[in-house]
Amino acid sequence: MPDRQPIPLGVPSQAVAGQAPEVVLRAHPGGAPSHGAPPGGPGTRPGGVARPPGQRRGRDPSNSAVPTTTAASSWGRRRVLLLNATFEPLTALPLRRAVVLVMCGKAEVVHGDPAGLELHAATVSLPVPSVIRLSTYVRVPYRAQVPLTRAGLMHRDRYRCAYCGGRAETIDHVVPRSRGGPHSWTNCVACCAKCNHRKADKLLSEIGWRLRVVPRAPHGPHWRLLAHSKEADPLWRPYLGTAA
Repeated sequence: MPDRQPIPLGVPSQAVAGQAPEVVLRAHPGGAPSHGAPPGGPGTRPGGVARPPGQRRGRDPSNSAVPTTTAASSWGRRRVLLLNATFEPLTALPLRRAVVLVMCGKAEVVHGDPAGLELHAATVSLPVPSVIRLSTYVRVPYRAQVPLTRAGLMHRDRYRCAYCGGRAETIDHVVPRSRGGPHSWTNCVACCAKCNHRKADKLLSEIGWRLRVVPRAPHGPHWRLLAHSKEADPLWRPYLGTAA
């Protein structure tokens, strides 16, 4: 039988077999992590706890850290503002796509994360981007009509009910669709649940109501991004302009 050499503790099997270890980007607040052995000594994963041989990993009820799935989902929902080479806003990208553009040299970081988070790999590190800019100019076809979306409608009406001025929770058709009303910017308004239930399929003239503001279709080259500005980073606002 061939001799088997012992594998040192803490050395991955890929390294023993001569394969390159996988490069993983990790976020570290406040800059790069300290060099040297990871916390907990050799043979432990980053952030892990050393256990005696033969002891199985159990769930610590006192651990109040955020679960990995929750942290991953929050990073997956994060968006980065993409600017053209002329600093014109184009769209909001997922964080992963923005990092790929920067790593490939197709974009540069204009503003990093306000909290100072950084992404680190074996040979490279960069700040978590909030705003990036393309290295070369991209011509974008102009669209005169802004598509109607729930987020855009809520943003246009400032999340206020068009009838009572309370907090809007849903969308209402001024002229009900059962009465032939279209699904358009000029016939849809933000509405609270109470007013929506009271109005039902009636016309405003039938119940003596009036609109606080006449609904209009928004216009402007940046309005698609303004629909998401409520949850956007404050660093986006200088590039988005004013809603029209």
